[in-house]
Amino acid sequence: MGNGTGRLYSALTKTLSSAAAQHPEYLVSADPDHLEPIDPKELLEECRAVLHTRPPRYQRDFVDLRTDCPSSHPPIRVMQWNILAQALGEGKDNFVQCPVEALKWEERKCLILEEILAYQPDILCLQEVDHYFDTFQPLLSRLGYQGTFFPKPWSPCLDVEHNNGPDGCALFFLQNRFKLINSTNIRLTAMTLKTNQVAIAQTLECKESGRQFCIAVTHLKARTGWERFRSAQGCDLLQNLQNITQGAKIPLIVCGDFNAEPTEEVYQHFASSSLNLNSAYKLLSPDGQSEPPYTTWKIRTSGECRHTLDYIWYSRHALNVTSALDLLTEEQIGPNRLPSFHYPSDHLSLVCDFSFSEGPDELF
Repeated sequence: MGNGTGRLYSALTKTLSSAAAQHPEYLVSADPDHLEPIDPKELLEECRAVLHTRPPRYQRDFVDLRTDCPSSHPPIRVMQWNILAQALGEGKDNFVQCPVEALKWEERKCLILEEILAYQPDILCLQEVDHYFDTFQPLLSRLGYQGTFFPKPWSPCLDVEHNNGPDGCALFFLQNRFKLINSTNIRLTAMTLKTNQVAIAQTLECKESGRQFCIAVTHLKARTGWERFRSAQGCDLLQNLQNITQGAKIPLIVCGDFNAEPTEEVYQHFASSSLNLNSAYKLLSPDGQSEPPYTTWKIRTSGECRHTLDYIWYSRHALNVTSALDLLTEEQIGPNRLPSFHYPSDHLSLVCDFSFSEGPDELF
């Protein structure tokens, strides 16, 4: 693996074993203070060495969306990604066109890490994380991230034999850029009932500028027929965020797999909220008003599914989107769709660069 990865003492193989993360031990986290820091370039080199027999990653380009609003501080790069729970990918999701070998965790985790390392987000919002304590927390903490994990109360992963514990949402931020002011784990309700879906909301302070903002990650209920349920969950999340941001005084970014097309009511709730949110990926369309044609594309036993379900919402009055990562093309995705040897999840990652609007403090 070369000298660089040799110095890592094989970071990828020194993460906790899956066996060590079985119930109830998955709730025990390695102490990041006792883990040696990793150079991102060396970890990327080690990932690529593991993946040397696979085809290379497809190139995705950032689209410059800057307006005449220069910022005096570096942008904040946010990544949103449903990474596909390992237990579901192997056990329940029935990706009939995806070779079983493409789903092996020892290689798939390297593809996930390669995607993260390639774009180097300052903030990382993930869904369907079922390898938090044995993979992502120990590795990302050594890269300088502080992480929070909130599992689903009744994760479907637990129904899969040899699972690695429940899946849930995870939020990571770079400690050298941000200070944590407040953190809230939210179990979403629908029609006054507690549900199986969750969110994490954290108020962070930028160390360069002193500006505060709230970042939230969520994963709403899946499946056709649950539209009203998702709508209720979205209303509950918006109410929580209204309180956390003091009525939109604190700028807000919300990342998530909403399991909802733009035609659904929950999308309309976010688009018309008093929090004054806009969807960042609309800005890639010619008119700035249309969502991408897809953020997930898969083939299951029930047929082919091509949907726009993933979003990055932001406070349009307080934040500017300076660039966004373009999506994979249909040709790049290929006829067998996702996941594949090229790409580790059935959802595409979304990545945006944000800057604060320069203006009077009372706007925020």
